Amino acid sequence: MQHVVGSPLPPPHRPGRGPRADWASAHHPGPHAGAPQGPTPVPQPPPQPGYTGAGAGVPAGAVPPAPVQPPAPRPPAPPRPPVPQHAPAPRPPAVPPAPAPAAPEATGHVPLPPGGPVGVPAAPPATAAVPDPATTTLAVLLIGPAGAGKTSVAKYWADHRLVPTAHISLDDVREWVRSGYANPQSGWNDNSEAQYRLARRTCGFAARNFLANGISCILDDAVFPDRPVVGLGGWKRHVGPGLFPVVLLPGLDVVLERNAERSGNRRLTDEEVARIHGRMAGWYGSGLPIIDNSQLDVPGTARVLDEVLTRAMASPPNW
Repeated sequence: MQHVVGSPLPPPHRPGRGPRADWASAHHPGPHAGAPQGPTPVPQPPPQPGYTGAGAGVPAGAVPPAPVQPPAPRPPAPPRPPVPQHAPAPRPPAVPPAPAPAAPEATGHVPLPPGGPVGVPAAPPATAAVPDPATTTLAVLLIGPAGAGKTSVAKYWADHRLVPTAHISLDDVREWVRSGYANPQSGWNDNSEAQYRLARRTCGFAARNFLANGISCILDDAVFPDRPVVGLGGWKRHVGPGLFPVVLLPGLDVVLERNAERSGNRRLTDEEVARIHGRMAGWYGSGLPIIDNSQLDVPGTARVLDEVLTRAMASPPNW
């Protein structure tokens, strides 16, 4: 009987064996009855201690495989940082440190004390040594008519002091005004009076500023004794009662001669010089020290000025 060409049917299912086992036995058939049997396997000795390869079942004469080395242990992995559950709160911005206080400027500037004019120097006791005016910080007001030599003597005295000394001339400050300057040669009026007062206040402030910084000063002005409020009173208000007023009053002929040598706004007419000189004669009864420098040159007048200031410091005048 002929069969359809194809693979033979698998053997019937047996209890206790699954199809996968039947399928394996179908592909790997065991020895059949009547098939020639191979030689009986010789039992192998047990493997030597420490041998990790295959033990039993190695045929005689076969080279055993090399022992397998165990893998080197790996270093433990570093622990991972914990994952924050919540984002950290933002830090407040760093506040920059407060700047250090600036060092004082090394310019020698000293602020003026409010309302602190130059006070009257106390008279030294009889047993104390009289201070030397050449080495003492003080303020001097040199008074005199035009041509008396106030500016020349004040400059020389300031130049030859042993301590820092400034010269402040009222006429120089008045001439700071260029346009609209009230020229005294045109007559004394309200405009020239206002510029005079402004210049005197400016000179007084400058003198206080110099004195507060340890610098002596000498001022020169044609102050009239018959106008005490405008003259000495004004200087006392702006500089202070510690100001030493000294009068330069040479003879009229000397004043006229010196005025003739002047030029510009500083030169006055002979009539004006004579009138001013006559008004200055009122200082003789005022108690202020007066220097007649008719026969003295500039250095000689400066030496006499030092002598007058020495006596004034020992016994301050009441003015």
